[in-house]
Amino acid sequence: MKIGTLVAALSVAAIACAVIAFAAVGPVDLHAWLPASDAAVGTSLAMTMMPGFNHRARGLVGVSADGANATAILAELKQTFEAFKAEREAEIKGINAKFADVVQTEKVDRINAEVTKLQKALDDVNSAMAAIRIGGGAGDAPDPAKAEHATAFNKWFRKGDRAIDADLRDLEVKASLSTLSDPDGGYVVPEEMSTTIDRVVGTVSAMRSIATAMTISTDTYKKLVNMGGAGSGWVGEKEARPETATPTLRELVFNTAEIYANPAATQTLLDDARVDIAAWLAEEVATTFAEQEGAAYISGNGVNKPRGILAYDTVANASYAWGKLGFIATGAAAAFASTDPADALISLFYSLKQGYRNGASWLTSDAVMETIRKFKDGQGNYLWAPPSGPANVATILGKPVATDDNMPALGANAFPVAFGNFSRGYLIIDRFGIRVLRDPYTNKPYVHFYTTKRVGGGVQNFEAIKLLKCST
Repeated sequence: MKIGTLVAALSVAAIACAVIAFAAVGPVDLHAWLPASDAAVGTSLAMTMMPGFNHRARGLVGVSADGANATAILAELKQTFEAFKAEREAEIKGINAKFADVVQTEKVDRINAEVTKLQKALDDVNSAMAAIRIGGGAGDAPDPAKAEHATAFNKWFRKGDRAIDADLRDLEVKASLSTLSDPDGGYVVPEEMSTTIDRVVGTVSAMRSIATAMTISTDTYKKLVNMGGAGSGWVGEKEARPETATPTLRELVFNTAEIYANPAATQTLLDDARVDIAAWLAEEVATTFAEQEGAAYISGNGVNKPRGILAYDTVANASYAWGKLGFIATGAAAAFASTDPADALISLFYSLKQGYRNGASWLTSDAVMETIRKFKDGQGNYLWAPPSGPANVATILGKPVATDDNMPALGANAFPVAFGNFSRGYLIIDRFGIRVLRDPYTNKPYVHFYTTKRVGGGVQNFEAIKLLKCST
């Protein structure tokens, strides 16, 4: 037994020395430890740096989100895309020679999927960095009224102190957080808490990042749109100026609807003074709000929710009329055309008026993005290009790409791709103030926080957005 124990101890010591020696070497090229056949794909920085892509990523490796990580991910993204192009060329040669290689196709698809993961990792890092920039840093001096309201709200949130109920109503009005003297349904959250919630939702919803968002103090926003009709003409210095036609105006109405979340916490958690209430509430409600909003901005029917871009009437772009969204056909019933599939995207690009293309972007799902990544133009150039810098996004035909898995997959009569100037084309309206109702009774020992906000959305300029439809 003593000899066995000694051998085991020496083995453990040898392993420990090996680990220390390995750590002392410094950064290691993970690809060097992979088989040659997997080196092109391997274990990417996306998988080692971002917990979403590697269940083994923990601790400092899993949570770091900074400029260095973004630069490293971008470098590997470009390297992987070059490998993708090389393997794709080999696949095309085999297809043209009527010698389809299943193994080669699988390799291309594997690398293509890795490019998608790297792009997603880069987007996540950039979103996290943007959130930090918005939430941190010194700003204007705090408003004493808002600070007083925040202090009282925090006490009420943790303890449910009835003594401050009446004070909170008055403090909301004093801090300009409410235009009503006695609103029902809980209390308006402090400004910094509202900002935290909106920021977290904004990093998840693709439409919120590309559309125009406006905060209003009522339930409805109305907007007049000039439909044209104003006449003009050339005249000489002394000639008469006849009356011209009057422009036609059309009213657009955007209504808000209520979205809610109902997170719960134990009173023990709330009693812990070190818990950041604003961050906790934002984390709890962000997923619910983001999922509900994101789906509504794409396909919502406008009934008790925003109206999504795919919920409007559509028409072939050659017959475009105001109030409908124009579309370009892919050339195939349920997918892209088998020959020259890139032509549909190029036609979609030029279907948008030049005045809107300056700020235009693409919107599609990751799955459709992987298909588009294989397309080339007539000169043999790939339509998709990796980001030009760590803080930038990938492009198609030089225009940025936003991916949202609420967009449809390829299928009969589906609209898998949208292209447009979404900041001019789609409007998101937020009713000022996020309200919280504290409920310690329904589900003891948990305290529920019924959190609501009012939000709406819809197309405000039908010329600014075009769709791609799977059809002939």
